[in-house]
Amino acid sequence: MVKSRFSVYNINLSFLSGTVLEEETIEKVTSKYNNVYKKLITTTLTEENPDEICESCCFSEDIAEILDENVELLEVECKGLLCDKFCLARYSPDQELEINDMVIIQADESVEIARILNRGEVVNLKCRQLGINFNSIPEVIRKATSEDMVKLNKNISDELRAIPIFKEKVEKFTLIMKLVDIHYQFDRKKLFFFYTSDGRVDFRELARELAAEFKTRIELRQIGVRDEAKRMGGIGTCGREFCCTSFLNNFKRITTQLANEQNLSSNMAKLSGPCGKLKCCLSFEMDFS
Repeated sequence: MVKSRFSVYNINLSFLSGTVLEEETIEKVTSKYNNVYKKLITTTLTEENPDEICESCCFSEDIAEILDENVELLEVECKGLLCDKFCLARYSPDQELEINDMVIIQADESVEIARILNRGEVVNLKCRQLGINFNSIPEVIRKATSEDMVKLNKNISDELRAIPIFKEKVEKFTLIMKLVDIHYQFDRKKLFFFYTSDGRVDFRELARELAAEFKTRIELRQIGVRDEAKRMGGIGTCGREFCCTSFLNNFKRITTQLANEQNLSSNMAKLSGPCGKLKCCLSFEMDFS
């Protein structure tokens, strides 16, 4: 139950855009009540389920030692391989971080840029619940500068330029691949191509030509249709943003049995999401049974 109650906690007032209220007012009200809501959730969870939280998902001793007033956990959004994960930030008096700030992150041997989604006790609880492995957790190097944002925009424009080139090469080698997304690592040491395909693809020749074209390391990654929907984003039939894009951290196995137990329609078209798979939300009610 803790997991289900903790999955969705953002209040979204964007639907008020275009009304008599000013954009600045909407942002302030949204921020204010999101903070109140998050404090309410963390207080409720820690007071009502302290044993469940502590026994099932406590931090390791190593991470507990470094989580002091000078170190905090952040939830970040990154188009790269970090993709909706967490990182450590060390406090610096000359550089205070806030939600929506852009930061430079060191992850293994790569450097990426990310946007801060959340901070505080809400993030700590999510990390505990998800059982995050802190041995390889990325760390914030610094807050992004104006030069970093110029570099980010350059990377984005180069990603767009790479789309027709990739499709041309795929056609040349008669490969059956559907391009989903392209991502330049922030330090430009690697260029990622995410694609879907019904089977395995021999892309060795393609990778060689792409490397020669872009003068950097190339990595082609095959992803599933649910991962494609998560990466691309969109609006579901309920009128809200895809669950996989907005808050889901992993995919559960969804079967028609879940629909049958809830006496839902057996019409597969209504039970399927834009990805063609059964909707993830079919499992939400079962968490409370």
